Amino acid sequence: MKKIVPGIVASLLTISLNVLAQQPTVDSTVRPASYSLRLGLFKSYPNSKKDIIFLGNSITQGVDWAELLQNKHARNRGISGDITYGVLERLSEVTEGQPAKVFVLIGINDIEHNIPDSLIVNNYRRIIRQIKAESPRTKIYFHTLLPVNNEFTQFKKHYNKDEHILFVNTELKKIAAEENITLIDLHPHFLDAANKLDKKYTQDGLHLNAEGYKVWAGILKQYL
Repeated sequence: MKKIVPGIVASLLTISLNVLAQQPTVDSTVRPASYSLRLGLFKSYPNSKKDIIFLGNSITQGVDWAELLQNKHARNRGISGDITYGVLERLSEVTEGQPAKVFVLIGINDIEHNIPDSLIVNNYRRIIRQIKAESPRTKIYFHTLLPVNNEFTQFKKHYNKDEHILFVNTELKKIAAEENITLIDLHPHFLDAANKLDKKYTQDGLHLNAEGYKVWAGILKQYL
């Protein structure tokens, strides 16, 4: 049996601690300032089993879905700045009404906060499974993340992370197939020739403008 030299043990321990120290710190509790207000409003609204819920962050919050889709059952459950952990925290507010359909678009702010791709992907699976468990008859639709455009300057922490967007989208497609839910692949519909978010669909390289929402509404028609 080989003798373990104390100095080697100490060195290995130091290396291990240094590796751990270099791991990114994930704050799953970060919430936007408007989170409590928006969630309080959502809880105060009546529920219906005919509801069509649009769940997500500012990209979802940014439009009146009932007006855009000309559908009186469409409900906006977007919170600007929200992340996948925030959606999980408030998901019971959605499922308690046993809605007919839930359309989810979430994750770009996780990427902005440098939450590891593996955790984002795992949270997608958690969201899907929680909806299934708490509202079995609800049809689930998950959107791929939209591209971004770094030629703008307003949201610098969201730009230049295209590889993360592509990885998360690829994994989401696999999860959708495994979980037997509907995948709506938004990403390719909004690309320009340079594989960036087309300027005709955005005012800041991250969020959609009216033309962008019009394209999204056209994509959604077959699912409504």
